Amino acid sequence: MQNVDPLRAESRATWASVVCFLLGLGAGLLVMQGAPRPLTGPGGVGFPVALVAGAIAAASFVVSTFLHRSGETREMPWWQTAISDLSAIALTIAYAGVTGLGVLLGVEILAVGLHGLELPMIGGAILAAVASALGGRFAFTAGVGLQTRDLARMLSTYLVIGTLFAMITAADPFWWRLNFSQLGIGGDAWAFNGTVIVGGLLVATVGTYIGRDLHRLRGDESLPRIAWVVALWVATGVALGAVGFFPLNEIVALHDAAAIATLVLFTASAVVTTLAMPGPPRALQITTAAVVVLIVVTVALSSVWHVLTTTVLEVIVVGLGMLWLTTLVRSLSILAPDESRPSSRRSLLRG
Repeated sequence: MQNVDPLRAESRATWASVVCFLLGLGAGLLVMQGAPRPLTGPGGVGFPVALVAGAIAAASFVVSTFLHRSGETREMPWWQTAISDLSAIALTIAYAGVTGLGVLLGVEILAVGLHGLELPMIGGAILAAVASALGGRFAFTAGVGLQTRDLARMLSTYLVIGTLFAMITAADPFWWRLNFSQLGIGGDAWAFNGTVIVGGLLVATVGTYIGRDLHRLRGDESLPRIAWVVALWVATGVALGAVGFFPLNEIVALHDAAAIATLVLFTASAVVTTLAMPGPPRALQITTAAVVVLIVVTVALSSVWHVLTTTVLEVIVVGLGMLWLTTLVRSLSILAPDESRPSSRRSLLRG
């Protein structure tokens, strides 16, 4: 990452917000033409505003990345550059998804408090402008110097936003009696399934950033081990994405297999990553032990004594997994240097 003066970076972020606001206003005026529209439902402003804001946030991240990190891969071998570029593409998609779903959730909440409100063209355009400015600034700031801990925080936030939106728009209000996979069934199933698919993309990207931090910490001599760490996290992301790609009501066997594979691969990724760290920090060891104990107790309460429903079990397990992942990446951010470390190896697995 290029060294950027904090005041200059803040000035750029402010101008980025202004530009995103104006772009959102212009795009909003184009897509909101016609009669006043409700906030949600057929012909509502939610989806057009989400699309505009998501696209502008993605563009803002791309511009910021080129401005602040364009020379980061100049001295890297082809494979390291390829990983960096693929991660940037995945993050561009993720920022569009986070912004779009955030807008949709916000509009759904507004619709509850402002029942019956209809926005004219200028009102919808201003809403698109404000959403674009917020999402654009968020994405632009991330492009300045994104850290692994920021990605983990973004993953947790995205899963919460996407799941809440899926709950609000669920076709079956009693989905919670069975499990979260019920949200992937029905007319608005795309909300949950799309969230899970993009969530898988984010998990895979977090894995590449974990590999980046481990390489900065341990160097080229540990590349074979680091490659296994990254491969396991990417496989975990693919398995999580498959949960959304194969809905429960269409291909039950593949959906269940993907869900089980996600849990197994996440556990394997956690173990291998911890072993790859030089002397795992005490905080990580304590968190790992506590999470394992709590998961065992939770599974027993659900499966043996039937005190907890499957939905509650899923919430607790995912929450504990995010807690462990947050502890891991924060530990890595403390140990690993901030400076980019180009590899001297022309091949990932061979010197």
